[in-house]
Amino acid sequence: MDTRLYIKDAVIYTEDQGIVSGSLFIENDKIKEIHAETDPPPGAEVIDGMGLHLLPGFIDGHIHGAAGADVMDATEEALDTMASVLPAEGTTGFLATTITQSRENTEKALENIAAYHSKTGQAEVIGVHLEGPFIEKSKKGAQPLEYILQPDLDLFRKWQTLSGNSIKTITMAPEHDVDGEFIRALSDSGVNVSAGHTAAEFEGIKKAVSHGLRQVTHLCNAMTGIHHRDVGAVGAAFQLEELRAELIADGIHVAPEMLELIYANMGRERLILITDAMRAKCLQAGDYELGGQPVTVTDDRAVLMDGTLAGSILKMYQSVQQMLRLKGVTISDITEMASANPAKQLGIFNRKGSIKEGKDADLLLVDDNAAVKYTICRGVVAYREEA
Repeated sequence: MDTRLYIKDAVIYTEDQGIVSGSLFIENDKIKEIHAETDPPPGAEVIDGMGLHLLPGFIDGHIHGAAGADVMDATEEALDTMASVLPAEGTTGFLATTITQSRENTEKALENIAAYHSKTGQAEVIGVHLEGPFIEKSKKGAQPLEYILQPDLDLFRKWQTLSGNSIKTITMAPEHDVDGEFIRALSDSGVNVSAGHTAAEFEGIKKAVSHGLRQVTHLCNAMTGIHHRDVGAVGAAFQLEELRAELIADGIHVAPEMLELIYANMGRERLILITDAMRAKCLQAGDYELGGQPVTVTDDRAVLMDGTLAGSILKMYQSVQQMLRLKGVTISDITEMASANPAKQLGIFNRKGSIKEGKDADLLLVDDNAAVKYTICRGVVAYREEA
């Protein structure tokens, strides 16, 4: 598709030049030029930036579903539904995230993702986040207990093949990989290994880092917290510079006061904003399901019958707005936590996660409160706020 877009009069958050006022030219699916105001190239569609912030698109590295669809539905329609609604919240790329389920259902979901082709004007499926099944039962959260398994390298390799080599992140309990063989093999193959649904204490996480662990899944949730005699997995995320950490910044999964503490200890360089959203996102309150389990959704949360949080109904721009309420956090900081860091963690920063000539044209125009006005996915306007 031959597309030419010219965005004028914007405050542009660039990778190399810092924050500049000017214009940006997109040709086909790439950022062609960034410069001070000039006349738009012939034939280009002009978007008036109106002095808004032009940011790299958000990358959601942990999302199960939205608008009634779930990755585990294992259909093209489910992925299409997710990819079509996510630009409205500023998401231009995402990892289709599985949940602990039967081998048959997991394999159907992985095969479906392998066969899926991202479509023009939608968020891009950039890979798979395999959440489970190699997790700790006592920290299962909303993961179905009956399908939890011990780390199995042969099984993972089978699944990676079925996925078309698209598993980019795996959430696992590192304490069950006693000799580190599983973590080392995955890390050596380029998979982002993340500790989650884990009972590992500080030393266990530290040992796993030596084997190749590089991330913590939904920090504070389904893991050991900070105690004065052992700072646990949360303290390990604070202390170990090798780790980045996912964060569900909805003020529910992690209290605002804890968000302050996390940011003070980890800063913008090591945090990755995610939604961990389930299929009820974008829909009304009511009864839904996650991983075959009944879920009740209210105006602000999703819970299992026992009250356990079951993912979220969070939108990416809402997580950004929550972080902007913290002392000292700026929109520039947000571009790191919601765009650059996930791209770096997934090894795709050469083409996504920042505004630079030659990179994918995944872009947002937002106001001072991070409300999304335009979303551009690979050079095509995928969302524009209605007047």
